[in-house]
Amino acid sequence: MATVRLEFTPEPVYVRTARLVGVAVARRAGLPEDRLDEVRQAIGEACGRAVTRHLRHNLRAPVLVEMRDENPYTVLVTDRAPDDAASDMEEEITVEASLALLSGVAEELEVHQAPDGAGSVVRMSWTARPVRTRR
Repeated sequence: MATVRLEFTPEPVYVRTARLVGVAVARRAGLPEDRLDEVRQAIGEACGRAVTRHLRHNLRAPVLVEMRDENPYTVLVTDRAPDDAASDMEEEITVEASLALLSGVAEELEVHQAPDGAGSVVRMSWTARPVRTRR
């Protein structure tokens, strides 16, 4: 199975591109059409969260999105923003609201610190069904 990697400058305009690519990979992975809106919404929220975190800290490092064309279909969104207890309360509420929404649309959701300790990773997955081939 393939992994599609997408890096983009932390600007809201690029979130749409991540959603479009994510849905295309989800189709390839065999997700049913009725689940694609959930995927689109989840990728948009996770990428929007990453962009918000980057902008809050004035970071220009790219946001990384990895989509794994397998079962389950898995999407990882990695930001490079430090966790900051002194962050603006309004922005923190926005970020946490995104996570609450994500928990309602992704079958599985995990949020953890990036492996190198700089930033966070949002991991989402959905069970795919095998794509039938025509004979």
